[in-house]
Amino acid sequence: MSNHLSQKELESHLWGAATLLRGLIDASDYKQYIFPLLFFKRLSDVWDEDYDQAYAETDDDDYARATADDRFKVPAQAHWGIIRETPRDLGRALLNAFQAIESANPQRLQGVFGNANWTDKGQMPDATLKNLIEHFSKHTLSLANVPEDELGNGYEYLIKQFADDSGHTAQEFYTNRTLVHLMAQMLEPQAGETIYDPTAGTGGMLISCLAEVKRRGGDTRTTGLFGQELITITAAIARMNLVLHGVSDFHIAAG
Repeated sequence: MSNHLSQKELESHLWGAATLLRGLIDASDYKQYIFPLLFFKRLSDVWDEDYDQAYAETDDDDYARATADDRFKVPAQAHWGIIRETPRDLGRALLNAFQAIESANPQRLQGVFGNANWTDKGQMPDATLKNLIEHFSKHTLSLANVPEDELGNGYEYLIKQFADDSGHTAQEFYTNRTLVHLMAQMLEPQAGETIYDPTAGTGGMLISCLAEVKRRGGDTRTTGLFGQELITITAAIARMNLVLHGVSDFHIAAG
């Protein structure tokens, strides 16, 4: 059964995860842990959604699994539900799951989970990870509950909140979205063109340009998106941002 989240409910839910880290790690490090967990939960929930729909139509487990894998492959041992039941060493379990998902989707998800030190129990003990996992488990982030545009907006909201909370470090990954949208309009991107951002940050400029193509009635499927970002975790955030906005064809290089 669908349990649609309003935009306000979604934003409150996402920011609630960050509040669990207050006083435990520096605010500038929130993004290294919150974004990958959000992305992992979304992948698992959408995989389940596709599987359930296909199985309901055919009563065929193999067909349902193949259908769910068409979007993104989520190996059985790397599913959110399995990690949630892990009794100890959650950081290692998450890292293994992330690596398994990236390996199963090398063309689209390689490097998407970033490079946070998930196994450092001094910084991220099992109890904290368990709290985060249980928090994200409160809602099913399926397409029916949270459509791509709404989750994309929620993700952008979280990026801004992290930027505001990080203070002096914000310029490393965030540009004011009003300015970004204005720049996209001035560029007048067209369908069939290639858009390249040499300082991609979290991908906001690429997403805005694609939205501008769509606003002008162009076919976004013919628009090439390329970006370069020096900071590894920021490049990973950009990849997640594009996927959560429903963009499947892009390339973000880190370094």
